[in-house]
Amino acid sequence: MKIFPAIDIKDKKCVRLIKGNFENKTEYETSPVDQAAKYKDHGFKNLHIVDLDGALTGKTVNLDIIQEIVSKYDLKIEIGGGVRTLNDIKKYVDTGVEKVILGSAAIKNKEFLKEACEKFKNKIALGLDAKDGNLFVSGWKENLNIKTIDYLKEVNGYGVSRIIYTDINRDGTKASPNFEETIKIAEKSKCPVVISGGVSSIQDIKKAKELGNKNIEGIIIGKAIYDGDIKLSELAKEIYI
Repeated sequence: MKIFPAIDIKDKKCVRLIKGNFENKTEYETSPVDQAAKYKDHGFKNLHIVDLDGALTGKTVNLDIIQEIVSKYDLKIEIGGGVRTLNDIKKYVDTGVEKVILGSAAIKNKEFLKEACEKFKNKIALGLDAKDGNLFVSGWKENLNIKTIDYLKEVNGYGVSRIIYTDINRDGTKASPNFEETIKIAEKSKCPVVISGGVSSIQDIKKAKELGNKNIEGIIIGKAIYDGDIKLSELAKEIYI
């Protein structure tokens, strides 16, 4: 089970949102680069980064911060937020990130997703964000009225290398992930799935491992780290257990 500590970047700062709401955000004093250093120092190997400025503007706003983190620390990074074009993907791939996460642009335009997977093999992760089983896009404001499972079936053969499944109702709430829905996604997905949204304690990490689902490759932890509900020293032990 890969452990993905999270960094959400807004205005060059680490922030966390509740259910994706930009009006309900908490800013933290540590800079994204310093936060990445903390994760590296504790032995983490993987890192989940979201460029919230990019998500709002549709541009790679914080590319320089990502470049700095990649160049300073030997971490496997997945990055998303505002990736709209093949050129955006190339910019990130050229920095040396492990995966580029596509969301709204790829979900609305399946040809873009297909082309991205063909051009950047094993580099494309797909973020599927759901509320009550339905797929949401555009900063979680737009309900596509498509069941997440049905959409997944349509794109399952495209060559996506990772699915990041987020239950919007759980994200930032520390109410525990939606394991039940994640298992359903993992059963249908042809690529590994990462659990996202709602991690509240070390018990959630242990539960994810106990699922014993070979197609669930990891779990993302954000707010629970920043708020001190999960100590990094405690979480780091789970990398090796």
